[in-house]
Amino acid sequence: MTIKKEWVEFITILNREVVPALGCTEPITAALAAARAVEALGVEPESILVQVSGNLLKNGMGVGVPGTGMTGLHIAVAVGALGGKSELQLEVLRDLTPEVVEAAKQLIVDGKVRVELAETEEVLFAKATVVAEGHIGTCTIARTHTGIIEVTKDDEVIESTPLENEEVSDDSWPLSVSAIYDFALGAEFEDISFILEAARLNDSIAAEGLEHDFGLKVGRSMDEDIALGLRSDDITSFATRLAAAASDARMDGIMQPVMSNSGSGNQGITATIPVTAFARRLGKSEEEMTRALILSHLLAIHLKHHLGRLSALCGAILAATGSGCGIVMLLGGGLVEIERTIKNMVGTIAGMICDGAKTSCALKVASSVEAAINSALLAMKGTSVPGGDGIVDDDIEICIKNLGRLGSAGMCETDKIILDIMVNK
Repeated sequence: MTIKKEWVEFITILNREVVPALGCTEPITAALAAARAVEALGVEPESILVQVSGNLLKNGMGVGVPGTGMTGLHIAVAVGALGGKSELQLEVLRDLTPEVVEAAKQLIVDGKVRVELAETEEVLFAKATVVAEGHIGTCTIARTHTGIIEVTKDDEVIESTPLENEEVSDDSWPLSVSAIYDFALGAEFEDISFILEAARLNDSIAAEGLEHDFGLKVGRSMDEDIALGLRSDDITSFATRLAAAASDARMDGIMQPVMSNSGSGNQGITATIPVTAFARRLGKSEEEMTRALILSHLLAIHLKHHLGRLSALCGAILAATGSGCGIVMLLGGGLVEIERTIKNMVGTIAGMICDGAKTSCALKVASSVEAAINSALLAMKGTSVPGGDGIVDDDIEICIKNLGRLGSAGMCETDKIILDIMVNK
């Protein structure tokens, strides 16, 4: 079968947006900037300054940093500078050693690591400046979590890349709900089976979250509730506790990568695990699970495109919308049921705020997954929120744009207030 031209582009988008990430991607961006700046400097830094945008600061304040046992941007920056490898991108901290972690902690104690709020209009921004032996190295990242736009040593520009244009017009943006559905249904299995790596990575971290006490132990607590007879061990509970457990482990800083989606590990977890959980319990084939995962991840990317990389709207609801649609596919539903699921999600938890990356994100993942499953099951019964209600619209693409507009333009002031509350505690 000849692959459609646009399907090649869909695969390119998936390979760009669905990638392994070790640790929460905002502190990892700061760590990546510090690592690349030190590589440009060529020697171990004597002092480090990282300037970040408000949204990056918000998502870096309270989340665990892999391999360190600590939270926050200071330790992320320090270990990135002393032991990070920029070529590993979102896995920049993969090869940390205990010695590097101890040296990084001492650098912080000595007051040699500073994190400041940058004066920038960019929502996602980090600039690292490192100093040693009278020389200065810098690295600036903007727009995307790995989007290095400039690297310098003293007055020499070593690397320069134009800002990535994320303002893609409706005419040039290739994804739509119907096109994604056609691709997930019709693409050759061997062309899309790479998505199974997302299942492997994210199911593995879920198992760790159930086995050990990470974060708020949301997933592990659900397991205990089942044993006590407080919850049933049904398919909804199975999907929810696995997703929550994976988020528990990730937000607590487990030294294990997840497969991210659109720059977010929690979104990757939420777009993956509910689908694999339903596939397992329903006895679906590997190919059926693959097609549902493709649908889920591409829909999450499509929704995220209209929202932007970082905002005051919790991205887990977008990824959960994708997984709800993947579940519909596993249940035998088609495009009509998928559109109903999206409308049901937009009509319920569309306003969930993002108040930074932290252990309680696992609760938001759990809430989003439960809402997505409810939305999917209602859709399969022919029920959806009417297009005249609230921000929902009968036209599914307008419905998605309304959600994006709410989270981007509509919640700008919300974003400022959230950050103000967080930094002034």
